[in-house]
Amino acid sequence: MSDDTMAAAAYGAAGSAADGVTGGAAERAADGGLRDRRAVLRCAAMVALAGAGAPLLAACGGSDEAGGGTSGSSSAPGTSSAPSSTAPSSSAPSSSAPASSAPAGGSVLGPASDVPVGGGKVFTDAKVVVTQPTAGQYKGFSAVCTHQGNPIGSVEGGQIVCPFHNSHFSITDGSPVSGPAQSPLPAVNVKVEGGNIVEA
Repeated sequence: MSDDTMAAAAYGAAGSAADGVTGGAAERAADGGLRDRRAVLRCAAMVALAGAGAPLLAACGGSDEAGGGTSGSSSAPGTSSAPSSTAPSSSAPSSSAPASSAPAGGSVLGPASDVPVGGGKVFTDAKVVVTQPTAGQYKGFSAVCTHQGNPIGSVEGGQIVCPFHNSHFSITDGSPVSGPAQSPLPAVNVKVEGGNIVEA
């Protein structure tokens, strides 16, 4: 059976259902209408395949660009240099601040005036919480909760507070006061130099 006769048979079945014509397939095949319909169907199939493949190709193309793909050698150094330029940028302010206090031996967390007597301040970037239980007595602790490793949120009412599961710690020694945490916050050595809290 040739392609023309198979297509004519298929067109006859589909054509009678779609067009409501019972004997139109043979007449269209004789007129050359079958070839036009087959050409249209081929084009429609190609368009459908191209349309379905385009998002896949676009998705593959997008991930190759994001991941580096074949040009990963040239993209990876560019990508690596961007984060490393970001890291030195964040290190540069830190290194410029310690450079002025480097002879003293630590990085500056912030002004001592930010830490109230009977309270404290969380230095989020350094992951350190500094308290001042009594005037002039500064204590430093890790700002990472010992319960599940979440960041400490604040110092309120004379207690260091983790907002995630409501653990409270003493501003004097970092010991747990209430909540699920069972271990004290690790101590961090801090001191005041030139009006700033410095991590020793």
